[in-house]
Amino acid sequence: MDVARETSAEMYRRMFRSRSFELAAIEKLKTGEIPGALHTSVGQEASIVGSCMALRDDDYMVGNHRSHGHPIGKGARTDRLFAELMGKATGINSGMGGSMHLSDFSVGSLGETSIVGSGLPVAAGAALGSKLQGNDRVTLCFFGDGASNEGTFHESLNLAAVWVLPVVFVCENNGYGELSAASVMVSVPDVSMRAAGYGIPGATVDGQDVIAVYEAVGEAVARARRGEGPSLVETKTYRFHDHAFGLPSPVYRDQAEVDEWRKRDPVTLFRARLLADGVLDETDVTQIEDNVAAEIAAAVAFAESSPYPSLDAAFEHVYTNPIPIRH
Repeated sequence: MDVARETSAEMYRRMFRSRSFELAAIEKLKTGEIPGALHTSVGQEASIVGSCMALRDDDYMVGNHRSHGHPIGKGARTDRLFAELMGKATGINSGMGGSMHLSDFSVGSLGETSIVGSGLPVAAGAALGSKLQGNDRVTLCFFGDGASNEGTFHESLNLAAVWVLPVVFVCENNGYGELSAASVMVSVPDVSMRAAGYGIPGATVDGQDVIAVYEAVGEAVARARRGEGPSLVETKTYRFHDHAFGLPSPVYRDQAEVDEWRKRDPVTLFRARLLADGVLDETDVTQIEDNVAAEIAAAVAFAESSPYPSLDAAFEHVYTNPIPIRH
């Protein structure tokens, strides 16, 4: 598939932006300025961006616990996202969502949660809403190989199939559910094989190849928009880092395996492909990288200079009247 130069450039921009954002976040976690654990998607950028670029701006997207890259792939601003990770009042969710509970309705990002598999029914619900409203919005749901073993996976795919909902389920199979290898936890070699149980299309693609992901998800999105129902797309990818920074992690995978996957770095691969095919030249690529570097530096500075929420803010967006706070 020949992808337009402008689209290819935007793909690389978003992949490099996601990578740069994650690396900056890791540094802030090390200094204690980002609290808690940090689940990064370094190594999974092709799966994220290829999927999100197949959507329209007004389509919906649902993420999971490893979801800094997902709103970035959908086009979100990085300054407010970084402020959210640092718990600042200027964050996209006023500093109350943090790393694992981001949402950005301005780009159709309906949210991510720390509960494995919880995004699947949310996506089915969003797709049902679109169908009832009679519009042609499509919902895309990211989840991992571990979530494919959850009850919500069966319930959501079954309902989506029965009700012919406009939703695309994207399983980012990075080989591990936390510390457990998918090879011993999933009963089939490809998660996409499970689509047959619901009578819907299933496809497995190379998750390190952004164009392959874009094509497969694009086909599923087009099918959903035509009113033909859901699809399941599995992207075989890999997270370069451990399950999370900030959490103890025993040795659960061979370094040789990690090294082998790092040879297929999706950002590096796509950069080389753009140059080899003459889609962009070295000047174009360098300009994209320099602009993104400046953007992320500005996002970090914005977050650093932003205030923390006030104590009273703890009672905003709740269903009961606040109790008095003694300052």
